[in-house]
Amino acid sequence: MKTILITGCSSGIGLDAAKTLKNRGYRVFATARRQADVESLKGMGFEAWLLDLADLSSIEDAMKSILEACDNKLNFLFNNGAYGQPGALEDLPTEVLVEQFNTNVFGWHHLTRLALKSMIAQGHGRIIQNSSVLGVVSMPFRGAYNASKYAIEGLTDTLRLELAGTDIHAILIEPGPIISKFRANALLAFKRNIHWEDSRFRANYLKQIEKLEKEGPAAPFTLGPEAVTAHLIHALESQRPKARYRTTFATKLFSVLKRLLSTRALDKILQKG
Repeated sequence: MKTILITGCSSGIGLDAAKTLKNRGYRVFATARRQADVESLKGMGFEAWLLDLADLSSIEDAMKSILEACDNKLNFLFNNGAYGQPGALEDLPTEVLVEQFNTNVFGWHHLTRLALKSMIAQGHGRIIQNSSVLGVVSMPFRGAYNASKYAIEGLTDTLRLELAGTDIHAILIEPGPIISKFRANALLAFKRNIHWEDSRFRANYLKQIEKLEKEGPAAPFTLGPEAVTAHLIHALESQRPKARYRTTFATKLFSVLKRLLSTRALDKILQKG
C-alpha cells in the first residue's frame, strides 16, 4: 500500500487531498496543528497526528511515530500546511516575518529532511510542495507570504537538482485562488499582527479587510480544492511527473506574463491586486 504524509489536513486542500487519496487506496497519515482537528480527522477514519510546523520538536515527534507506523517506508510527502500573513512590509514586525517562515519554510524544510532519510534508504519517493501563484509573481501587501513561497520555489528547484540520478522527485504545485479557509486565517493573522489603523495604507487595508471578509470566492476563476488534488494525483502516480503544476487560470496567466512583459509593465498589473 502506498503511504503518504500530508500536512495541513484540517480543511481545504489538505483535507480534500487526504479524503481523495484514502479513497484511492493510499495509506494516508493526516496531520494538523490543533488537537481538536486531529480528533476530527480520527473521527473521519484517518490515521492522524498532531504536527505543528512552527515547532521542530512537534515535527520530529510526529515523523518518528509515522515512520514507526509504516515500518520506515514512507512513499510520499505532501507539504501543504501554511498560512498567509497580510500587511505592507513597512508595517510588518520582523518577528512576525520570522513566524511566517517558521511555518511556511523552515518547518517544511525540517520535515522534508526527515522524510528524505526514509526515501533515500528505500530508493524512491516523491516530495510534493504546495506553492502558490505568489511564488511566481509578487503582489503588494502580501510580502511575507510572497517571500515564503519564493523561498519554497528556490528550495524545491535546488532539491530537484540535488536528487538527480535518484528515483526521488521534488515537485511543485502552484495554485492560484482556491476555495478554502485561507482568507479567514489570513484575516486573523492580519488583525493580530498589523497595527493598520494608523498606517499610511489605512484606506487600502480597509479594502483588503473587505475582501478577506467576503463570503465565497473573492477572485475570478477561483477553483475548488479538488483542482489541486487532481494535479497532486498526477504528481504522485505519473511515471514522469512534471517539475511544476500550475493550477488555476491565474497561475498560468501570470507565468506567461512574467516571461513576456517588462518588469515595469508587469508591476502596473500587479499593483492593482
